[in-house]
Amino acid sequence: MKIKKLLLVLVLLFTAQSCFAVNVQELNIDFFKRFNDEYLNCYIQEALNNNHDLKKAQHVVEQYRQQTKYSLGKELPSFSVSANYLGIKVPRLDNFQLKDNAFILPFMASYEADLLLKNRDKTKAVKKTYEAAQFNEKAIYLALLSDVATVYTNILQYDDLIEKQTEQLQNHEEILKRSNKKFERGVINSNELNNAKKSVETSKSSLEKLQKEREIAMMQLAVLTGNSSSNISDMKVGNLDNFEYSGEIPTEVSSDVIFSRPDVKIAEANLEKAKIDVRVAKKEFFPRFNIVGVWAFNTIAPGTFFSWESSLAAILAGATQDIFRGGMKVATLKIQKAKYEELFENYNQTNLDAVKEVNTALCIIKHDKQIENNTKTELALETANFNNAQKKIQRGVISEPEFLLEENKFINSQTSYTQAKTQRIVNYFTLYKAVGGQL
Repeated sequence: MKIKKLLLVLVLLFTAQSCFAVNVQELNIDFFKRFNDEYLNCYIQEALNNNHDLKKAQHVVEQYRQQTKYSLGKELPSFSVSANYLGIKVPRLDNFQLKDNAFILPFMASYEADLLLKNRDKTKAVKKTYEAAQFNEKAIYLALLSDVATVYTNILQYDDLIEKQTEQLQNHEEILKRSNKKFERGVINSNELNNAKKSVETSKSSLEKLQKEREIAMMQLAVLTGNSSSNISDMKVGNLDNFEYSGEIPTEVSSDVIFSRPDVKIAEANLEKAKIDVRVAKKEFFPRFNIVGVWAFNTIAPGTFFSWESSLAAILAGATQDIFRGGMKVATLKIQKAKYEELFENYNQTNLDAVKEVNTALCIIKHDKQIENNTKTELALETANFNNAQKKIQRGVISEPEFLLEENKFINSQTSYTQAKTQRIVNYFTLYKAVGGQL
C-alpha cells in the first residue's frame, strides 16, 4: 500500500508541473491602468497574448523544465527487459542435454548508489539553470510591457506635434502669401521673400519627419503586440492631453526591490549553480558505486519457462574507480572553480548595475519633472504674450504677419511642453522596468 502511495506521489510530481508562465500579478499590470487610457490597456493585453518573443521564452523555459525531469530520472534505478532468440550447437552427453534453439527473457535492473549525493547535486545544478530561465522570462515580459507603453506614448506625442506643426506650416504659408504681395509692390526685397519661402520648406520638412517617425512607431507597436505592420491604419490611440499617471511615483526604492530584479536573480541562480558544479567536480575523484541485478528466464534448460529451474539470477555490487583520468578531473575542478569566480564577479557587478539603473531612473524623473515645470512656466508666459498679440491685432497695432510670428512662438512653447511631458512619462516606464515592475 505504501509503495502505491509513493508511486502516486511521483506521478503527480511529474505530471502536475506545467510550462512556466509568469504570474501576471508579479508584473503589476495595474501600473499601466493608472494612466486611464483604454487603448494602452488593450495593447498591453495584446502583447501578453500574442508577442512571439514571449512565446519563445516560454518554450525555452519548458526545455529547461524537461531537462530537470531528465536529470531527476537519472537518479532513479533503471529497469529493462529484452526478448532474445538463441541458436547454439552443443555436444550431447549422457544425462545432460540442452536444446539447440532457445528463447531467453532477461530482466535487468541497475542503480548507481548515490552515497556521496553527486547525482543529487547534478539535478540541483540543472534546477538552478531552470530557475535562471524563469527569471529571464520575467525580464522579457517586463521589457516588452515597458517598450509597448513607451512606443504608445511616443505615438501620442507625434500626434500632438504633427497637429502643432501643421498649424505652423499654415502660418508660414500665410506669411509667404503676404510676402509675395509685398514683393510685387516693392515693399520688401528678394532676401526677405526667400526667407519666407525657406521657412515654409523647413516647416514642410519638419512635418514630414514627424509623420515618418509616427508611422515607424505605429509599425513597431504593431509588431510588439503580435500584429502585422500592414494593419496600422486600423490601430487607434488616445490623446496626450488626457494621458497622465494618476498614481504616485516614489522618490526612493527599497533595496529589497532592487535585489529582486530578474537580472539579479539570474546572476544569483547562475552563481549557485557554479558552486554546485564545483562540488560535483570534487566528488568525481571518488569511486562510483553500482548495483546490477539480472533475472533471466530461458527455454534452453529443463523445466517450464517461468520456473525457478529455468531461470538464472545474479546480482553484482561494487565500486568503480578511474585510473588514468586524474589529470582530466583536476583540470575540470579548476575550470569549475574559475567559472565560479567569474560568476561571483558578475553577480557583484550586476548588483552594482541594478542599483545604478534604479538611482539613475529616479534622478532622471526628478530633474525631468523640474524641466517640465519650467517649460510649463515658459508656456504660461508665452500664452500671456500671445493673448496680448491677439488684442493688438484686433486694435490694428500690429500686422497680420507679426501676429502669425507671435502665434508660431506660442506653438513652439506648446511643442516644448509636449516633449517635456512625454519625456517625464516615458521615464516612468523606464523606472517600472528598472524596479522589476514593483511600483
